[in-house]
Amino acid sequence: MKTVRFGIIGLGLMGRELASAVSRWGHLEDIGVRPVITAICSKSLEPTRVGWFKENFPTITQVSADYREMLASPEVDAIYCAVPHHLHQELYTAIIRAGKHLLAEKPFGMDQAANAAIMAAVRERPDVVVRCSSEFPFFPGVQRIFHLIETSAFGSIFEVNGGFLHSSDLDPNKPLNWKRTVEHNGEYGVMGDLGMHACHVPFRAGWLPRNVRAVLSNIISRRPAGIDGGIVPCETWDNATLLCEAADARSGSVFPLTLKMQRIAPGQMNTWYLEIYGTKASVRFSTKNPKRLELLEYRGGKQAWQQIDLGYASAFRTVTGEIFEFGFSDSILQMMAAFFHEVATGAPLRPAAGCVTPDEAALSHRLFTAALKSQKNATTEKV
Repeated sequence: MKTVRFGIIGLGLMGRELASAVSRWGHLEDIGVRPVITAICSKSLEPTRVGWFKENFPTITQVSADYREMLASPEVDAIYCAVPHHLHQELYTAIIRAGKHLLAEKPFGMDQAANAAIMAAVRERPDVVVRCSSEFPFFPGVQRIFHLIETSAFGSIFEVNGGFLHSSDLDPNKPLNWKRTVEHNGEYGVMGDLGMHACHVPFRAGWLPRNVRAVLSNIISRRPAGIDGGIVPCETWDNATLLCEAADARSGSVFPLTLKMQRIAPGQMNTWYLEIYGTKASVRFSTKNPKRLELLEYRGGKQAWQQIDLGYASAFRTVTGEIFEFGFSDSILQMMAAFFHEVATGAPLRPAAGCVTPDEAALSHRLFTAALKSQKNATTEKV
């Protein structure tokens, strides 16, 4: 089995999630590659957090506050980097140019200019595998949907709706954090934070947005700065609705594609959803009911939605029996498997089992930049 020495930059929520996935690697079957965490990096090096990593991963030999030390280490082959958006350009370009394979966080650059700089580094190093994080398409329901797409089961597609919703910012007393400032998050706001989750499947399916009419909302415009910090402006967009005219790369058909990203969606904890409507078949899937795929197949006569109870049918085989449930930690493990499979073999297991590519991330920047212009001018903008 091929071993890939793995470093993590950013020891917060997602850094620990991905590290935990490495600790579950034995859950995968016939994977042919194994990551080993050898280095961690965080500007703060908070002792409790560092202690958690070192206690759970005795293979770690380097702990640093400067990412350059990790890039200089011959004991690191690949890196996961989760830092605030304004740092993406500096760190991602440095990691790529150092020849380290990179699994990066969205939005893959704070804005289009930062993304262009990262894309230039990608073109300089075609030998380096660079991918962007997005977990939800690895749910079994979405893998089933990909199969329907690949087999043209929908017929002529005439509408697609997708989005990512949560209610984490509904509380007006929630203190401001870096995602609520343009300086650190960028002007995209919620689109930079959640947008790739909504875009991953449409982009991979070849449903390319031609234009966009965006409605962006800054619902809670002022928040506490922290303990005894007073009330300060909350600058970034809370919610975004993008209505696009999309073209199907396979058939050339044009249809409405609606993408929603909401930090303020009452009642939603963390919900990803997708709806596809076609002349031969339609589907609905949501992580709110992750075992359920709703399918309508039309062959003439009466129409009826089926509710299919999904098992653990993942892209990469695991030891889990198919009758059991699939969850978020499983989607993280599958995404990690997809990344390291590409590092080891140079190609995805199949298109539906691949992480977001740099080109797909660049397309999201074109879409979000056009959406900002659409909001500002109340116009439909070309993507």
